[in-house]
Amino acid sequence: MTAREDTHRLHARALRLEWITTAWNIVEAFIAIGAGVAAGSIALIAFGADSLIEVTASAALLWRLLRAGPQATAEETELADRRALVVVGATFFVLAAYIGIDASAALMSREAPDTSVVGILLSVASLLVMPSLAYVKMTTARRMGSRALAAEAMETWVCAYLSAALLAGLGLHQFLGWWWADSAGALAMVPFIIWQGVRSFREARPESDDEHD
Repeated sequence: MTAREDTHRLHARALRLEWITTAWNIVEAFIAIGAGVAAGSIALIAFGADSLIEVTASAALLWRLLRAGPQATAEETELADRRALVVVGATFFVLAAYIGIDASAALMSREAPDTSVVGILLSVASLLVMPSLAYVKMTTARRMGSRALAAEAMETWVCAYLSAALLAGLGLHQFLGWWWADSAGALAMVPFIIWQGVRSFREARPESDDEHD
């Protein structure tokens, strides 16, 4: 396989992964928000809101991949990658704020984790799908040299972690009475999410700016 063929193959794979991620999160948001409104569940509506944040990051990557395809010059690819990084970085901060507010409110009100069937099923499905997507996106990003795709893959890992935290929290609440475990686990992730946002913004800066630091 020639270098050109490999570039085309990696680009096509990245596009497929982002279309899958976008479609998954849109469906997840639609189900969660719809079920949340019908049942009056703030937790389910929040789950859907989290999915919409991730849709924004995926949309930024789709724009980057469509804007700078396999035939793009190195300069065009770098510019598109940096612009996408800014959007992905912003979604990290939005996600951190959402988790901080939601988890803090749950702790203050002593709110137990969501035990609705829809919420549990969505969390299980996310935990099954997201790690695989994140892993393949990360390996693809490294081969493409795309920092934007790598950052968005990290956000997919965060989504998987939050689903695992929710399920672990349900188990700890059921067997040990630890109603706070889910919220505490989510809050513990906030510093890492903020750091990823800062890192994305730093990597989005032109190389010339780095050279003058």
